[in-house]
Amino acid sequence: MTQKDIIQRTAEYIKQEFSDDPSGHDWWHIYRVWKNAAAICRQEKADAFIVELAALLHDLDDWKFNENGDETPHRAKAWMNQCGVDSQVNEQVCEIIMHISYKGARVENKMKSLEGFIVQDADRLDAIGAIGIGRAFAYGGYRNRPMYDPESSNQMHASFEEYKNSKSATINHFYEKLLLLRDRMNTPAAKRMAEGRHEVMLRFLDQFMSEWEGRDTGDGYLTSSNTSEVSDS
Repeated sequence: MTQKDIIQRTAEYIKQEFSDDPSGHDWWHIYRVWKNAAAICRQEKADAFIVELAALLHDLDDWKFNENGDETPHRAKAWMNQCGVDSQVNEQVCEIIMHISYKGARVENKMKSLEGFIVQDADRLDAIGAIGIGRAFAYGGYRNRPMYDPESSNQMHASFEEYKNSKSATINHFYEKLLLLRDRMNTPAAKRMAEGRHEVMLRFLDQFMSEWEGRDTGDGYLTSSNTSEVSDS
């Protein structure tokens, strides 16, 4: 098969595997990551085949849906072997998959390659903005978590184990991850795209808190709030 054939066949496989996902990690999430990664890749002049393969396969072994709780890309590796992908490319894609996910506010990003940075950025872009808000609540519902608990403080997790075992409310997730992603983008293109999406989340949180506390005056989104003061510490 040609590289184009492998990408097309992989897209069809992933679409089938994730068509019924209710957690916000469905086929359309992967589709958006794929297309954003391809667009960033053209600007960064990286290896498009590695970028597109990794984008399509990045959730196949996700720890959130793996009973073992790790991200060893067994299924992704087996699929690429089945498609006859070169062993070096297979290894590079697997390396990206293992390091793509956010693992806690104080956990080091171990991604090293340009191709990995691109796919990671595309995945993180889909976690913020209007779509990111929708996905956050979809996942919270999937995990039976409350929308908000005023008595629950935000946690800046220092290890992957702490982050993985967290059961915090969805609103906490904005402060523990989503609002931190703008400053953790790797590529210039993603940094630009993240700015507007970050502002959308700040406005949403303003309005959410206004309605929660009964302060909504009917004027629409509030224009100022301490939600803009977000720290990584």
